[in-house]
Amino acid sequence: MKAILLAAGRGTRIARHVEKVPKSTLPINGEPLIRRSVKLLQAQGIKCVVCTGYEEQQIQKALSGIENITYYYNPFFDVTNSIASLWFAREEMDEELLVMNADVFFSKEILELVISDERDPVMAIDYSRIKEGDYFFYTSMDGSIEKYGKELPIEQRTCEYVGMAKIGKEFLPKFIERMEDMIHHQKYNAWWENILYSFTDENEELIYTVDVEGRFWAEIDFLDDYERIMAYMSKISKN
Repeated sequence: MKAILLAAGRGTRIARHVEKVPKSTLPINGEPLIRRSVKLLQAQGIKCVVCTGYEEQQIQKALSGIENITYYYNPFFDVTNSIASLWFAREEMDEELLVMNADVFFSKEILELVISDERDPVMAIDYSRIKEGDYFFYTSMDGSIEKYGKELPIEQRTCEYVGMAKIGKEFLPKFIERMEDMIHHQKYNAWWENILYSFTDENEELIYTVDVEGRFWAEIDFLDDYERIMAYMSKISKN
């Protein structure tokens, strides 16, 4: 399995608090978040691929000394979204993939839940969070996605998206073909997740979800998210 970590974005919503610091490099108990993530992934035998853009030198510095990382640079990071960054790493899509946003704090337990799920493809979600969050799904009884969106009405939300997905070998050719089609039609301002969402629009394919079962996680979009991580780490260090 390979993991592609998307770390090219500027992070405009938190930028005024952490000027010129990629949010994936923010320290978690003295260790950059992305470094912590790569170490968790490599401990599971997963090869890591990192897509950079904004302040790429800081990303590489945060990962200095760690071997067996492949980097891809998106020179258009300022005018594109994560689908473009993923496209630059397309030659790595030759085996089972774990794709994730590099600003996500997750645990070993969450990672194991995602990679052990046998469905294909599967996106990590949290059923315990529907009132506040960044991106929401409405799922069917079998856990597949029926509706999605930042502004999904609260009465239609069943879970929040965690920020990572697993794409198996069987689904991977469809994923790549759809990605190439979206890039060809200049949809380079889409998130990489829109590749998966597009299959739900016309009920072409089932996109499954796996619940992290209330385990702590956070995607750093705002300063509050980072502060929530630090509070959690402080709490567990005292236990």
